[in-house]
Amino acid sequence: MTMNPLTMLRPVRAGNAFEETVERLLQAIKLGVVGPGEKLPPERELAVQLGISRVTLREAIRALQEAGYLDVRRGRYGGAFVTYVPPPPGQADLRKAVADMGLADLSDALTFRMAVECGAAEVLATSELTDEQRALLGRKLSELNEAGVDDYRRLDTAFHLSIAELTGSPLLATACADARLRVSDLLNAIPMLQVNLDHAAVQHQAIVAAILAGDPDAARRAVAEHLEGTAALLRAFLA
Repeated sequence: MTMNPLTMLRPVRAGNAFEETVERLLQAIKLGVVGPGEKLPPERELAVQLGISRVTLREAIRALQEAGYLDVRRGRYGGAFVTYVPPPPGQADLRKAVADMGLADLSDALTFRMAVECGAAEVLATSELTDEQRALLGRKLSELNEAGVDDYRRLDTAFHLSIAELTGSPLLATACADARLRVSDLLNAIPMLQVNLDHAAVQHQAIVAAILAGDPDAARRAVAEHLEGTAALLRAFLA
């Protein structure tokens, strides 16, 4: 089974088609759904998915190219390639991200993420998963466990978003992507300590085990424990 990495891109509204197209594509780029050096899907597919003309899509891609997020290449092997690389983690960046967001909005964003990700895991645990879906979830977990420091955040995002996407609900997948984007700058700024990565690996395994066992309560608890740990880590580095 294959998954469309841009399922979370919902159609844009006609009144602000250009601006919203830029926003949607930038969301996918910053989340690492399409990683550095990777190519966006073909224009025809993207235009249909976003519900826009190819002219509008090209204008948005051109704007992102000029801003340094994409490299557009022509020819047989051409396309729009992602050039954005998240900045290295740093405590000063974390403090700035929190200051820019505000503590009230940070609390709201963490609450929103808790609600939608716990809900996605609970829904998936009640689903009749195919062998392909089970294998895909296991593969996402393995890729994350084997990730190096440079790829960890991107593959962590892919793992969490795959849970929502496997529910088959585009609205839920979009909500989880939105929740992740709201805290992505914060997560990217947290220094990656091996003890924390090891603990997260155990928690990720518990989430997958509960989903595959068809235990929605355990799945919800496992996600909640993991996200509470992330919130505690944020508070620790901000103290």
